[in-house]
Amino acid sequence: MERPRDDVPDEVPEGPEDPFGEGLPPGFSEHDGITISDAAGTAGEPGAAGFAFPGLPPGLGLPDLGDLGNLGNLDLSALVGMLASPGPVNWEVARQVARAVADQDGAGPTDPAAPSEYAELARAAQAHVAAVASRASSLDTRVRVCTATEWADLHLGSLRPVLEALAKSLGGGFAAAAAGEDSPTDPMAAILPMLAPMLLGLQAGSLIGHLATHALGRYDLPLPTADEPSLVFVAAHIDAFGESWSLPRADLRFYLAVHEVVHATVRSVAWVRERLVRLTTDYVDAYDLDLGSIEDRFGAIDPSDPASLEAIAGDPRELLGAIRSPAQDAVQARLRIFTTVLEGYTDVVLESVAQRLLTSYDRIHEAVARHRIERGEAGRFAEALLGLDLDLDDYARGVAFCRGVVERAGTEGLERLWDDESMLPTPNELEAPGLWLARIELSDGRSTEEP
Repeated sequence: MERPRDDVPDEVPEGPEDPFGEGLPPGFSEHDGITISDAAGTAGEPGAAGFAFPGLPPGLGLPDLGDLGNLGNLDLSALVGMLASPGPVNWEVARQVARAVADQDGAGPTDPAAPSEYAELARAAQAHVAAVASRASSLDTRVRVCTATEWADLHLGSLRPVLEALAKSLGGGFAAAAAGEDSPTDPMAAILPMLAPMLLGLQAGSLIGHLATHALGRYDLPLPTADEPSLVFVAAHIDAFGESWSLPRADLRFYLAVHEVVHATVRSVAWVRERLVRLTTDYVDAYDLDLGSIEDRFGAIDPSDPASLEAIAGDPRELLGAIRSPAQDAVQARLRIFTTVLEGYTDVVLESVAQRLLTSYDRIHEAVARHRIERGEAGRFAEALLGLDLDLDDYARGVAFCRGVVERAGTEGLERLWDDESMLPTPNELEAPGLWLARIELSDGRSTEEP
């Protein structure tokens, strides 16, 4: 097994007392500076082979909702209690579905030695990253080794603002459908407004659950997480990924530790998190769920008939095209530049740190790059749904920009990206880093053009 080269320090500075913070969520406990979940990870009993709700890729199973086509025979008072939700998403349904889906990932048990090893690797990674990116020296966050189920629990909470904005946007279509029912005595007219939060909970839970089955760490995708950054490793997935690519386990774990530290360092800048959440929220808020136009594309929709909903889910990209609005174009352009720079910065810092320390760096980097692009239907759909879908050219453009800045102004110049939002490059500056450097030097970073 290859190990990090000899210039990785055997001991790193301990830093401040309790460097990983306090305030653990329910189900987590401390162990040697690392947070390990004690939760059993057992989801509820819903089955996994139900219909696919609109907005989910084919094959993303949802729990069986039973005979929704026979609502007239149901006890509506009992059903109202089951469907009651104080907001646009039934979060208890979302949690149960996410855990049920994530729990089926088939990953083996976590290596008992993994928690202490990841804690050590995270401290070493932070020390090395701080030599390149000074903000990393003040990073003060927890390290978690978790299961796919725990990853899903974490991200249902951290993505809640964006998911609720998406639910409000899509829920408007359900409200319109209920208002348009022909017969005021039709049970669907009464139940549809309450049914929408449950269905949207199913959608959110299934999407997050499937993302969890592919997750290696917290920052595989540029997800708009609203909470404070943390270092998260799904150890069983990482080990399985390393075995499938025949990668040295210690090297892969250190590589991913550096990757997570760089991302967490950038996310520790408040305006970076806020901008990512704001732009993504603006994007999903602009969806136009017009059931009439969807029926024109996919045929008649009967909200009480899961089969009609399943037909819509057969082509998720087509569905997104049906609900997309022109108002999203300008938002996505800004979001694309921002995430392109985020990912490019991470790759350049990662390269400057890990390439000289790991003899297997090139092999690992290629495998992780493929995982990033080929992350499964759920990952691709999530990116498209949130307006975050980058292609290979975008990743290459971000790396080229950051390398160009380092060549001209060193890593200190590159770090100025995160001083404030005005430092983000414009579209023209992204193609010509010299223009960006000239602008920030001549005008203290102020730009009249929204990046």
